[in-house]
Amino acid sequence: MENYQKVKKRIKNFGPGIITGGADNDPAGIVTYTMIGATTGLHQLWLMVLSTPMMIAVQDSVARIAIVTEKSLSEVLKTFYTKKTATIVISLLLIANLFTIAADMEAVAQIFEIVTGIHTIYWLIPINLLIGYLVIFKTYRTIKKILVFLTAILSVYIFSAIKCKPDIGTLIINTFIPHIKLSAAFFMAALGLLGTTISPYMMFWQATEEKIEHKTVIQIEDATFDTVSGMVYSNSVAYFIIVAAAYTLFKHHIPVSTIKEAAIAIKPVAGNFSFALFSIGITAAGFLAIPVLAGSSAYAIADLFRWREGFEEKISGAKGFYIVFLGSLLLGDIINLSPMSAVDALYYSQILDGILLPFLVAVIAIVANNKKIMGNFTNTFFNNIFCLITFIVALACTFIMLWQLIV
Repeated sequence: MENYQKVKKRIKNFGPGIITGGADNDPAGIVTYTMIGATTGLHQLWLMVLSTPMMIAVQDSVARIAIVTEKSLSEVLKTFYTKKTATIVISLLLIANLFTIAADMEAVAQIFEIVTGIHTIYWLIPINLLIGYLVIFKTYRTIKKILVFLTAILSVYIFSAIKCKPDIGTLIINTFIPHIKLSAAFFMAALGLLGTTISPYMMFWQATEEKIEHKTVIQIEDATFDTVSGMVYSNSVAYFIIVAAAYTLFKHHIPVSTIKEAAIAIKPVAGNFSFALFSIGITAAGFLAIPVLAGSSAYAIADLFRWREGFEEKISGAKGFYIVFLGSLLLGDIINLSPMSAVDALYYSQILDGILLPFLVAVIAIVANNKKIMGNFTNTFFNNIFCLITFIVALACTFIMLWQLIV
């Protein structure tokens, strides 16, 4: 009974972990998982399973750092190392965030183009203005609950995967036995999977949220439970997206070159309404993720230069913070002027995140094991093992992919 009450209390206090996990399935993530299923079938399901403890380890390490130090990652790096180190790491974050923001905006704009017939480029600025208005004038908090509810539509992938009636034996083999194909396409898909599962912005965002909540070290176990729940939920949905795409796209040799084709993965359960449901889910996920991406950049820069920060501040009192936030959206628009398709932009932005992943994980692991910073709350054995595995796997995938592309 005591354990039941303890779990019930932890569920009631769900916070940054579950929110971060939910936000991980943004448009870039949804399309990347669809592309992985469409191009490699079930062959990377084992990596999806392996990435779950990797994701938990990285995010729990970040949460511990923030709770113990009562600082964001930017502040920790600047305070305990050097401003140059902090600047390099934040620069990697900004690069990853900009391309992901651009890709997510492109996806939402592409949906609007398909529905209205008005070209994507004409939707980019209105989308930015709407997001900026909602966030700056506090309306975002009001509609956030609605958006979270709408993203639940993406759970339709679970039913779609079941409706495809996958062979259980084949699923088990592909889930627990590694399948590796020495090709550039395979390792690009692997990097995309890792990049969208363990995204750079998630690390900085969760640390900032833990700092804002002012948790103490006696709440570290609760934060771990929160993080584990969020990451398992996120990867469970991703797993079924891959399965659904494998049986609807890969099995029938259907290429994914447009947003509309990506919606085919939920056709077994949604039928003629597949694109409508997909559109609502992608749009809601985009409007949830884009502010988080731009916000993580703004918080990181503001902490680096000790500016006033936070969406609760007025523009006049936190000009630098809002300039970075709105500037990130504008730069995303500029990136979208390239001729790259929405699907390619979404996919390759996550491959970039995968390439940057080992460098960011290395920094986080070093900080989490520094006794001068963490005291008696240095990283757990589990976190250290899987942070190391994350570093090795991501780095190996990067080198093998580059080698395959060169030769």
